[in-house]
Amino acid sequence: MTGSEVPPSFRLAYVPGVTPSKWVRIWHERLPDVPLTLVAVTAAEAPDVLRGSGADAGLVRMPADRTDLSAIPLYTETTVVVVPKDHVVAAVEEVSTEDLADDIVLHPLDDILEWESLPGKPAKERPATTADAVELVAAGVGVLVVPQSLARLHHRKDLTYRPVADAPQSAVALSWPEEATTDLVEQFIGIVRGRTVNSTRGRPATPAQPKRKRPDAGGAQRKPAAGKGSRGGSGGPKGGKGAKRGKPRRRS
Repeated sequence: MTGSEVPPSFRLAYVPGVTPSKWVRIWHERLPDVPLTLVAVTAAEAPDVLRGSGADAGLVRMPADRTDLSAIPLYTETTVVVVPKDHVVAAVEEVSTEDLADDIVLHPLDDILEWESLPGKPAKERPATTADAVELVAAGVGVLVVPQSLARLHHRKDLTYRPVADAPQSAVALSWPEEATTDLVEQFIGIVRGRTVNSTRGRPATPAQPKRKRPDAGGAQRKPAAGKGSRGGSGGPKGGKGAKRGKPRRRS
């Protein structure tokens, strides 16, 4: 390697709530000589980080800005409401947005859910971040509706959460700049899609080899020569082993 060459590396951006550890582990197993660096970004920052070459690819939230960016949806999250443990919602398994009509529903500035109409009563001010909103829930100011991974990320012992059946959902996708679909990006795409190491994607299939014909044995099998049959068999010669012996003739 000359002094001007840069060793290969891969930078993966990820947004709060997304856990890339499984895919990172597979990367290290398959490409041990290519370091992978994780870049933590907010959901709002992710598109600009990718466009500005701050990362080679990113695990982002949908709907993502697709201008000049490619994206592969990976999974969709359950939406939950975060409440104090003594809240009436904690007594049921699932709620609807109508069940939150009498609650103050906090709407942080970094909310990633696309609401047509916000449920519940609005707060006097919008919290700056989801983390701030969680603190207000713990203080008894209101409740918070978020993707389940964010509820887990900001878990507190005095809070719990329940699914909201009719709330909008958030999907997570792998995104990267369209003009920078490098071999390493393709490698990571294969990992998140569950391809094996021996995947033949992009390789021509190996044509099936014709079966070889067995050599001609010259017709039917050859019969053993007379007098050379197997000893003791029904076709063996008289006097062979196992044959019945007659009395000797008397000489005249």
